Amino acid sequence: MTTRPPTPSRRALLRALAALPAAALVLGEAPGLLGTALAAAPAAGAATRYTIVPFLDSDDGTVNVYQSDDATDFRLLRSAAYTPPSNRIRDASVFKHTDGYYYVTYTTHTWQDPSLTIGFARSSDRANWTFLYDYPVPITNLSRAWAPEWFVDSDGSVNVIVSCSTADDEWIFTPYLLRATNSALTAWSSPVALSGIGPNHIDTYIVKIGSTYHAFTKNETAKYIEYGTASRLAGPYTLTKTGDWAGWGSYREGPSVIQLDNGGWRIFFDGYGDGTYYYSDSYDTFATWTAPKGLPGISGTARHFTVIKETVTGGPALTKNATRSLRSANYPTRYWQEQSALLNLPVVSGSSAAADKQAATFTVVPGLADANAYSLRDASGKYLRHYSFRARFDADDGTSTFARDATFIARTGTTSDAIRFESYNYPGYYLRHYAYELRVERPDGTDLFRQDSSFVPVSPWA
Repeated sequence: MTTRPPTPSRRALLRALAALPAAALVLGEAPGLLGTALAAAPAAGAATRYTIVPFLDSDDGTVNVYQSDDATDFRLLRSAAYTPPSNRIRDASVFKHTDGYYYVTYTTHTWQDPSLTIGFARSSDRANWTFLYDYPVPITNLSRAWAPEWFVDSDGSVNVIVSCSTADDEWIFTPYLLRATNSALTAWSSPVALSGIGPNHIDTYIVKIGSTYHAFTKNETAKYIEYGTASRLAGPYTLTKTGDWAGWGSYREGPSVIQLDNGGWRIFFDGYGDGTYYYSDSYDTFATWTAPKGLPGISGTARHFTVIKETVTGGPALTKNATRSLRSANYPTRYWQEQSALLNLPVVSGSSAAADKQAATFTVVPGLADANAYSLRDASGKYLRHYSFRARFDADDGTSTFARDATFIARTGTTSDAIRFESYNYPGYYLRHYAYELRVERPDGTDLFRQDSSFVPVSPWA
């Protein structure tokens, strides 16, 4: 039996039901609720889209734009998408404003040089960016203004949290709050230090759930990402988790927190000490976290980013309460087929035996854990689920664990008619074939994995 992510308690779900987070990621995202009518998976014909705008480990003068439908497998949207007219671009934070534009704010100088401004640019499509202005942060005796992070509060106000130091000690940073005083984001309030976090903290990222502000901030002395809460955006914050409290290790920075489609929360952070970009998930409102994993594909290339999440049109859809067969996208003579309760990928053709055709035919139904997602049944009524990462068919035992194991979120495949099936309770893990067996595995960032995990729904064999 594999180790499973923690399951949200009923009490946690009830708290989430009453909460409406407005995080630094996107305005108006409601929390995902596992197993409730407020499903977090995208509806048929819609898709989730995560966007990041990191600068490169090899070049802090430009940024790439990547997108993902699962917050794990990021693909390049445009390389060198934005280069400022002067200075550098580091630590870019991105959000989508109510005017329909995407905005980035960023550090304008290298770490060696004084940096008295933060930069702003905007885009209508995330691929083409226009420089707006460099904003001089009005702090007396300022030495460095670093890592500005967007935060949109539940009242709609747009804020930037920026880490600043003064010439008295250029390496002791304090987080300050700037609030936009016009909708064009060209005028800002006077900086206010976040109370309670204190000096020598940098890269402060804030998420709001209900009436509570949750801050993730790097202790620049200890090199750990710490955590605290407050009832007001400006504080006072109480830092309750310090040291290696989450098991992420030291020399970590640039935290960014986003909610996943299954209701869990994911943190991304830059492991600058070992050159790896990490992610880790929580299912109990940030109390515990899964072991950190390197982000496939872009780890070692991307540096310090934040994430926005959107629901967009054009997602894959399967007709529910209908029978289908599933054909491999890259081995078109091979189909899903149940063999001794396991899901394999043999050749199926018109000359195959009737029993083989029946074993390659499945009923698509609403997901057991999320009605917007999908579950699949065989002819006997058993459900496709993962167990020890192997795809198999078992009778529903009525437990929430089984329901999550047997639920999959449809993601876009490598061809227009193909679908990828993401595990509901192991975000970022997909059904893929290997040696003609179906397993649930994590992407490695390659096109081969994407092809191996893409399947085309076709007319049923039986």
